Amino acid sequence: MKTIFLKLSFVLCLVSVLYTGCERELDIDLSGSGYPKEVGKLLLTKCAVSGCHNTASKDGAAGLDLSSWENLMAGDRNGAVCIPYATDYSTLLLFTNTYADLGVSVGPTMPIGKPPLTREEYLLLRDWVASGAPNAAGKVKFADNPNRPKYYITNQGCDVVAVFDAETGLQMRYVQVGAEATIESPHNVKVSPDGEYWYVAFSSGKYLERYKTSDNSFAGRILLGANEAQALGSWNTMAISPDGTTAFVVDWNFNGRTAVIDLANMNWMLTYSGSSLLVQPHGSAVSSNNNTLLLTCNLGNYLYKVDVTDPTSPSFDKIIIDGSSFPSNTSAQNAHEVIFTPDGSKVFATCQGTNDVRVLDWPSGTLSATLPVGVYPQEVAISTTRPYLFVTCTEDTATYPGRRGSVYIINYETNTVLGSVNTGFQPHGVCVDEARGLVLVAHRNIDSDGPAPHHSTSCSGRNGYVTFIDMNTLQLVPNSKIEVSVDPYSAVMRF
Repeated sequence: MKTIFLKLSFVLCLVSVLYTGCERELDIDLSGSGYPKEVGKLLLTKCAVSGCHNTASKDGAAGLDLSSWENLMAGDRNGAVCIPYATDYSTLLLFTNTYADLGVSVGPTMPIGKPPLTREEYLLLRDWVASGAPNAAGKVKFADNPNRPKYYITNQGCDVVAVFDAETGLQMRYVQVGAEATIESPHNVKVSPDGEYWYVAFSSGKYLERYKTSDNSFAGRILLGANEAQALGSWNTMAISPDGTTAFVVDWNFNGRTAVIDLANMNWMLTYSGSSLLVQPHGSAVSSNNNTLLLTCNLGNYLYKVDVTDPTSPSFDKIIIDGSSFPSNTSAQNAHEVIFTPDGSKVFATCQGTNDVRVLDWPSGTLSATLPVGVYPQEVAISTTRPYLFVTCTEDTATYPGRRGSVYIINYETNTVLGSVNTGFQPHGVCVDEARGLVLVAHRNIDSDGPAPHHSTSCSGRNGYVTFIDMNTLQLVPNSKIEVSVDPYSAVMRF
């Protein structure tokens, strides 16, 4: 009898110990972590552990610290890992998903060397991110200041616009754009002069779309023609008048067009078109007095100068940019993009056919300088606080042998080339952040000989990335490479 009693006491004691151990495991100390209870239990017991993603071990784990919500939201060496509402682009999910029916999986599976998350655990994380990944108090990261400065980058391969917080340099949102189920390729993004909206045009679409900068919510779309058949085009660029009333959206075709949009009333007004009226127009810019629209001819030696004092009654002229007397569609300049200097006294045009930048005095339109740059100059961005013009040369293999791409820097006051920066593979979109003294450069990285992406996303193609130039040193900011979605093409800043 005594033996039976001792055995029973041992069993009860063992059960008590096991029960107490389970309680201790469940009673994870979440104080100070900021996580909602169930999410915190999961991340703190399976991810933020010794030798992995905790404060002590993070340097050996991509710099990612999951010991608190704030640390999670600070990201790792590749940028943000948890992007509110963006389940397809948050690497926290991509590396923990092992269920093919639940989306993209990326190796190595986390947690490394341990059983993968159960389906229920993964769904807990996914649903949390889909709801904004709020902290224990319900706060969603970056939602506290609707007026924060931001960068917007179009990703042509996935029909999304990546939104960066300028202060931290982190991806803060991904916004799905486009009206169709098929890929429409968001090509160009611009912010309205008052900073209230951002607009996106599509190279395989028929709409101009508008979103609020405060919360990136959809604010309407405009059909770029009288009907859907007429509106379909390769809408490559747009220019918004300085007073914010009118947008000119350019269809890049041999018999090209420019749709004129009343932004105040969100209406298509008319389209400039006609047989050989606009031959392969591409770049666009509006003068500071709202009266002149400049369009590049991507096949020839001239720019289009359009008097839009009354946009419904334009007059067309051509400005020769090679010093000759006659416009020609067989000449080699093939201007891609055009921009006015801040004081309106000059115009700069990138010429991808002759690998230079043409400088025109304004308003005379007289060619005053030709500045050699790298191979295939494309996009431009200009500083208003420093005399710098930045030119992305997407296919340049000459300036940095063995590399593809360069960013040239021009002093637009003295018309001199100051130098170049090797920012990465196939630089294209570019924008200036005056307050932080930075230049963001978006790299398409669409060729197979470019750097292998860190991970894949939910659409086909290779992820690109962004880097930054320090305007104080005119050098690349070290360790500034942040991956984004497929084919980042255009970039703009909202101050």
